[in-house]
Amino acid sequence: MSSHILEYEDVVRPEWIDSNGHMNLAYYVVVFDLATDRLYAKLGIGDAYRETTGNSCFTAETHTVYEREVRLGERLRVHTWLLGSDSKRLHYFHELFHVDSGERSATQELMALHIDMRVRRVASFPDDRRAVLANAAAQFAPAELPKGAGRRIAMPK
Repeated sequence: MSSHILEYEDVVRPEWIDSNGHMNLAYYVVVFDLATDRLYAKLGIGDAYRETTGNSCFTAETHTVYEREVRLGERLRVHTWLLGSDSKRLHYFHELFHVDSGERSATQELMALHIDMRVRRVASFPDDRRAVLANAAAQFAPAELPKGAGRRIAMPK
């Protein structure tokens, strides 16, 4: 049975509110980045991995879609989907929900690259991490892509 690989919860903070009275677009990215930190820790490629191996992951591409505003003090929940991995890449998708209404407020799709920090270049994941990522991708592969995954920016026809 497929499901999201993790949940991350937060609350909209005063410093995240902009002149329109809702969470500024940059802070949606902050919330997604905090969820990414949790994902990396769960997959064994987070801070401890970087410190012990000299390797890390850099985000190479993101696509963020803002669907509904969120306001000060509202509770947020991010569901993270692991869409795939290969020898050098990790593809994942975040969905941000308003906890009380259950409505989806935003999404972010990301592609990360595995980096050898000594030379700051793309490098293959070590065999043990590649196996963990492949197993996680297989275990948590969604039966169908979450709404909006794979979307591109284009003018309506």
